[in-house]
Order: sequence, then structure tokens, then C-alpha cells
Amino acid sequence: MTTGANSPTIPIEPLDVHIYADGACSGNPGKGGYGVVILNNGQRQEFSGGFRHTTNNRMEILGAIVGLKSLTNQNSKVTLYSDSKYLVDMFNGGHAGKWRKDGWTRNKGKEPAKNPDLWNDLLNISTKLEVQMVWVKGHASNPHNARCDELAVEARLKDDLPNDEGYENPVPVVPIAPGVPVEEEQDLFGWMK
Repeated sequence: MTTGANSPTIPIEPLDVHIYADGACSGNPGKGGYGVVILNNGQRQEFSGGFRHTTNNRMEILGAIVGLKSLTNQNSKVTLYSDSKYLVDMFNGGHAGKWRKDGWTRNKGKEPAKNPDLWNDLLNISTKLEVQMVWVKGHASNPHNARCDELAVEARLKDDLPNDEGYENPVPVVPIAPGVPVEEEQDLFGWMK
């Protein structure tokens, strides 16, 4: 096809995807769950899962990971909504990336960063997409956030929940140097494929 002066080329925009993610924990640590609602090209998907012993922050991060990993179009512009200031502020502020660069430590190397396995996974996934995170007030009037909370609570109430191995038996995460290509990330939970 030829493009002339009278037939301008119209750029193809990436798909806009909206992901809502939430985590819940009964006790902290305790039984936990995550819930995800994805609105993509007129379609709606929901995901949830839980663990018998985990933390609320881990479930908040894991909800974001599950939502992002479910996307098949790597040309997506994603807005991820969460009521977790921890998740949104640490991601948007670049803190998680700095922790990775500093060998998963914070406060100038004085203390270990928490949840490096999940942060590493989230950072790896987000390099493949254009991700913006937005904080929403929890348990307010946003129906998608409310649905995520319902999914997360339902998930943590299930019997026979698996272990959160990343919490119970943490494995050191090797930082990735800037500019080094990211290989296929390890599926830490065995059910993401």
C-alpha cells in the first residue's frame, strides 16, 4: 500500500488494558489471597488464588504479577489500579528497581529489601509492557476494586491452600545488571504457565 499526501498513515496504537489487583490476609502473616480483574478490549477476566501462610504485601504484589502475566499482547499500554500504597509507590517511585540494583538491600545497604522474589518478577514483566500504576482508595466506590477484594477474600478462605514458598523458604534473588537482557523469568509458584 502506498501512502500519498492525501492518504495519511494512521499509527496503530497499542491496546489499552486496565488491571485492578488487590490482596487480602487474615493475620499478617496469615492466610492470604489475591484478586484480579482485567478489562481488555471489551473483555473482562478475573483471577484469584491464595496461600496458607503469607503477608498482605506479598498478595498485593502477586495480584499485579498475575494480572500482567495474563496479557498475551506485549504491545499493551497497561494501567494497573491498586489500593496498596506500598505497591504503587515502590513501583512508580523506582524504589524496587533501586533495591534490585543495590543487591536487594535498602537504606544504603543497611537492611534487606522485603519480597525480592516478587519484586524481581514484577520488574521483569513490566519491562515488556508499558505499565502505569494508579492508587485507588480501598473499600470505596470503585466496583472493580471491590470485586478484587471479594476475590482475594474468597481465595484466602479456601481449604488446602498451597505454601507461599517465596515467603516460607526464601531463595536469594540475584540482581540483574541494567542493560542485560532478561531471560524467561522462573515461575516461582508452578502454576503461572
